Amino acid sequence: MMLEVKDLRTYFRVGTGQVAEAVDGVSFGLERGKTLALVGESGCGKSQTAFSIMRLIADNGYHPSGKIYLDGRDLTGLDEESMRRIRGNDIGMIFQEPMTSLNPLYRISNQLEEALRIHRQMQKGAARQRAIELLDQVGIPDPGQRIDDFPHQLSGGMKQRVMIAMALACEPKLLIADEPTTALDVTIQAQVLKLMADLQKKMDMAILLITHDMGVVNQMADDICIMYAGRIVEHGSREAVFRNRAHPYTRRLFDSIPKPGDAPYLLNTIPGMVPPATEYGEGSLFADRCQFVMDVCRRVDSPIYTVERGHTVRCHLYESQTGNAVEADAVRIPAPPKPKTPETLLSIKALKTWFPVRKGVFRTVSAHVKAVDHVDLDIQRGSTVALVGESGCGKTTLGESILRLNRDTRGSVRFKGQDLMALAKDQIKALRKYMQIIFQDPFGSLSPRMRIEDIVGEGLDVHFPHLTLQEKKDRIGKALQEVGLGPAAVDRYPHEFSGGQRQRISIARSLILEPEFLVLDEPTSALDVSVQAQVLNLLRELQSAHRLTYLFITHNLSVVEYMADVVAIMYLGRIVEYAPAKNLFARPLHPYTQTLLNAVPTLGERKPFEAVVGDVPSPLNPPQGCHFHPRCPIFRSEPEGSPLRKRCLEQYPDLEIKDREAYAACHAVG
Repeated sequence: MMLEVKDLRTYFRVGTGQVAEAVDGVSFGLERGKTLALVGESGCGKSQTAFSIMRLIADNGYHPSGKIYLDGRDLTGLDEESMRRIRGNDIGMIFQEPMTSLNPLYRISNQLEEALRIHRQMQKGAARQRAIELLDQVGIPDPGQRIDDFPHQLSGGMKQRVMIAMALACEPKLLIADEPTTALDVTIQAQVLKLMADLQKKMDMAILLITHDMGVVNQMADDICIMYAGRIVEHGSREAVFRNRAHPYTRRLFDSIPKPGDAPYLLNTIPGMVPPATEYGEGSLFADRCQFVMDVCRRVDSPIYTVERGHTVRCHLYESQTGNAVEADAVRIPAPPKPKTPETLLSIKALKTWFPVRKGVFRTVSAHVKAVDHVDLDIQRGSTVALVGESGCGKTTLGESILRLNRDTRGSVRFKGQDLMALAKDQIKALRKYMQIIFQDPFGSLSPRMRIEDIVGEGLDVHFPHLTLQEKKDRIGKALQEVGLGPAAVDRYPHEFSGGQRQRISIARSLILEPEFLVLDEPTSALDVSVQAQVLNLLRELQSAHRLTYLFITHNLSVVEYMADVVAIMYLGRIVEYAPAKNLFARPLHPYTQTLLNAVPTLGERKPFEAVVGDVPSPLNPPQGCHFHPRCPIFRSEPEGSPLRKRCLEQYPDLEIKDREAYAACHAVG
């Protein structure tokens, strides 16, 4: 084994006499050239396990027990100076959020060259040349120019690739990747995963992959550790764990993931939450959430049992039997019917949001960022329209423009027959209660200084000022109860809630005004799969109960397949395909849609990584003709001078019906 972790415990002193047992007796091994996936919900101790290996835990942390061996060398006994020589040199780490991991005050060159000059004693010229080679190796276009950029000048995918280049600068033996693709689009995710797999093969590097995305696990991992409440509850090869999910927690994690065929049902969720690390107590820590719980589970924690060779599980169900102890499938609950009607609630025609770029002393307009560019869209009452595309394609701007939250919007937006673009500010304000938005980051959209009662009830002061204090309290209580939060929530602050609970508060804040139309901007992107399932079920139930209409903005295609009636695919400010969800997933028409679907890592048979060409071009300077042609596999396969290639270079295609109810903007389709 190249990396061996034995009985690792990482505890934190968090108060008078209180101890948080973040990592509680973890053991595993990782061979050279292999990938071990560490999987579990937020708060299970995955990242703290990684920080413990790097010896980067906080000052209030300590290790009551445990040994960490790298190529036989005990890291736990080394002083700080010795560990500094190992970090970045023998062990590289990709952190979860690249924007907070890269220093915004320093150019990429400074940050890349630092490790080379410290660990490899390179001179400045040689370090810069090596840094350019690393950027080229991780797929950064024009690396000689981009090396002098600041982090804010790079896209999310490029920043993540810079993080990979920094982690691999000294060719480490072990790469720790902490949620390396969580915030990335599926196309950029595919590029990053392919890059990691290629570099692993080339350098014979071991990877410890921390993630909650089972599709990524299926694509990348050789072995899996399922982690819950600081302990590993199941460990085995990818094939063994995917074939026989032995622990009830593993089974419930898989059941929480939206899959083809799930749309008629509510998703199977895991009740409750991961217990806080200060309240672990005795017995099995999953007992309160387990459908197979027994009396012994609450008294004493289970020993580790062998399910099959190389596949172990920590569960009392295997005390008297082995094999198929967790065979009972969860009962499928039919989803409530959608309140779809043929009535058009929202009609968008020729919508444009062009942001001016001003230069010079007199701030004259020199160009425009065409964030939304001539979009037509009809949304039926009670339906869910999914808006899908990569970051920077204009999805969020379109949602905000529909609600008239952008000054630079032009075109027509008719809501129940009334043109919103022709209304004055006070008239728009009166309509806001019917049209609401739920933002991507629930923590960022909730004021940390306001109690939940004030946050949820704020809209009532504006739109229902005639309510008495008691009537207002009753409405707030009803809204919180409807999203699954009890009356005790009203006096608490946002930081006292989990991510999923904060998203429920955001939904309650919108729901209390009794809206008819909701823009959902990536409402589940920051959530674990288990919490995501709870929020998606809630949205389905609320839609049925209140006849809500959703514009669901996302890049998660499994969520789209579960939630959407109609899908609009957006690229560089324009809709390139529009079709019923069933049609689009069965037979995607536009090559961009096909690229998105091929890039999604699935739970099925392991497939080779699909090569995705380039990044989304800047909306400030989109390509001539069809905006997608520089990345299009059809265009790239056409011979020079062909009529199709010429049309793609010179003329933007119209969005036309191509196959029954499916529309596509592509010269090659049909």
